[in-house]
Amino acid sequence: MRKVGIIGMGHVGSAVAHAMVQEGDFDEYVLIDKKEEKVRAEALDLEDAAANQDSAYRIIMNDYGALSDADVVISAVGNIQLQHNNPTKDRFIELPYNVDQVRQVSAQLKQTDFAGVLIVITNPCDAIAALYQQETGYPTEKVIGTGTLLDTARMRRATGAAFQVSPKSVSGYNLGEHGNTQFTAWSTVAVAGQPVEKLAKAKGLDLAAIEKDSIVGGYTVFSGKGFTSYGIASAAIVLAKAVVSDAHQELPVSHYQARFNTYLSTPAVVGRQGIVTESALSLTAEEEKKLSQSADSIAQKFNEVVGK
Repeated sequence: MRKVGIIGMGHVGSAVAHAMVQEGDFDEYVLIDKKEEKVRAEALDLEDAAANQDSAYRIIMNDYGALSDADVVISAVGNIQLQHNNPTKDRFIELPYNVDQVRQVSAQLKQTDFAGVLIVITNPCDAIAALYQQETGYPTEKVIGTGTLLDTARMRRATGAAFQVSPKSVSGYNLGEHGNTQFTAWSTVAVAGQPVEKLAKAKGLDLAAIEKDSIVGGYTVFSGKGFTSYGIASAAIVLAKAVVSDAHQELPVSHYQARFNTYLSTPAVVGRQGIVTESALSLTAEEEKKLSQSADSIAQKFNEVVGK
């Protein structure tokens, strides 16, 4: 019996639930939201879809106790309205509001026997993952943020478009914060197995423009529809499936890194126990500097709001 909890049934939480149901990823779904009418509506909508789905599933509403035997819990709480009229385009604008939300959710989680993996979508993703770990006391390896898994997908989309190949033919990573201090580690990127820097030089392509596209891609979507949902939902689902299937799959996700004493994204192997091991990366000196600067930025902003 595969069970997932989704806390927060806004645009992202509902997109996650719908896509999981479509794929038949889990047998039981625990949907939680403060807005009773909203969560009832989402549950009923998914139940109305059941007769036309390939897989059977059960929906449970607003029952934290039902999370005790869940394999995965996904935090999708937040208030996207805070991003409207945000001149800095910085996800940290959501931190003060979400600190209170996380503390309330954590208090509820601690009253359960949940021992699975907590996946954090809530922004700012790295700081919120750190706060969840701090508030719940869960092992660091079992609290994971989607981090730059989404940004890496955006980089692969932008790079694939520039080189006229499928994004699936692009490998490599965006690293650091799921936010403004992230960067594309071009030394890790290849197109159809060929180092991208060499190919870009031969074709006269501007890697800086591709990197910018991947970093601001979320705000491009946001400005057009008022929120993002499909890309982040897909990232969360890939991560949840890696956990429940014990895939031991390498993914660029936000996880606690002792050398920086904070959460941020680098590749790690993910399985049923969460972070199984960190992947070794051979970055350039400039990329290592950017990674360290990104970690410092996350820690500084976290401490300004939450405290040490």
